[in-house]
Amino acid sequence: MKVVHVTQPVEAGVAVVVLALAKAQQQRGWEVTIACPPGWLADEARTSGIPVHLWHATRSPGPRTARELLDLRKALRKLQPDLVHLHSSKAGLGRLVTRGKTPTVFQPHLWSFRIAEGLLSRVCRRWEALASRWTHLLVCVSDDELKAGRGAGVTAPAAVVCNGVDTQQLHPEPKEDDTPTAVCVGRVARQKGQDLLLQAWPQVLAAVPDAQLLIVGDGPMAATLQATKHPQVHWLGHSDTVADFYAKADVVVLPSRAEGMALVPLEAMACGRSVIAFEVEGVRQSLGDAGEVVPKNDTKALAQAIALRLADPELAGAEGKRGRLRAETLFDRDRMTDQLVALSRNLVSTEGRR
Repeated sequence: MKVVHVTQPVEAGVAVVVLALAKAQQQRGWEVTIACPPGWLADEARTSGIPVHLWHATRSPGPRTARELLDLRKALRKLQPDLVHLHSSKAGLGRLVTRGKTPTVFQPHLWSFRIAEGLLSRVCRRWEALASRWTHLLVCVSDDELKAGRGAGVTAPAAVVCNGVDTQQLHPEPKEDDTPTAVCVGRVARQKGQDLLLQAWPQVLAAVPDAQLLIVGDGPMAATLQATKHPQVHWLGHSDTVADFYAKADVVVLPSRAEGMALVPLEAMACGRSVIAFEVEGVRQSLGDAGEVVPKNDTKALAQAIALRLADPELAGAEGKRGRLRAETLFDRDRMTDQLVALSRNLVSTEGRR
């Protein structure tokens, strides 16, 4: 079977999921191509022997979007796939190209209308509802994400396939020292909420004066936030070896304003670490009893939850152990890719009989 994965994000969570699925399909003998901009994903795909079509798409819609879609149409006409799998809202515009003529899977990885504001959010909601007609299968990464889609009028047939992580590569490691440490991993951008975490940090220090915060990642807000110079906050930049930082943590913090189902809590649980997060889509389904979910944007509650675990390593350790078991049983990467492979195969088989 010939499959083309189309994505605009080429790093972090979406790219990791795309690469894992492409590898799993290739191992089954499928002919897999990834269409994406230059970057980490393209480099890793080539290293794995997966062909890459460079699709020079920007992160957001704009004046270049029409040209981007024309380029994508040319690529799909040349590749003649049996299935097109569109990842993220920008790639989801590719449904204007496929228009239901080729079996098409759309996986938003977080609805665009959840992070857009005002008129743009309303336009995005309307588009997603209209594009249902060209979506043979909608794949959501959490029950919350599917509920949000249905609330926006998205009527396409759907399945929920939770994100997964490599629980063999990610595993618990003993903490290196006794310094109470919180770790935040992610792209430094408004959606990811590092600014909210920094608002909470003084209250954490008031309760646990020797605590430290490690922020791992880079992005458009990094320079601005670093300039605030909060005490005992260490900016570590982008890293491809995040497991090393989870090993330093007593607690991992997800201060995001919006998610579909974030990979960071799953990675942290696989590493046996407690997780604190704002109540955004997919978080309760991820964590269970492996940490604490606090009201969205409530920095006081966030600070209290972090400080509690930094002051009580036994509590954090117990949650980490429960998280490891949860990651192994519910969020292993092979489980995710097996489900997506089966759904893709069934879709092509069903559409081929029509």
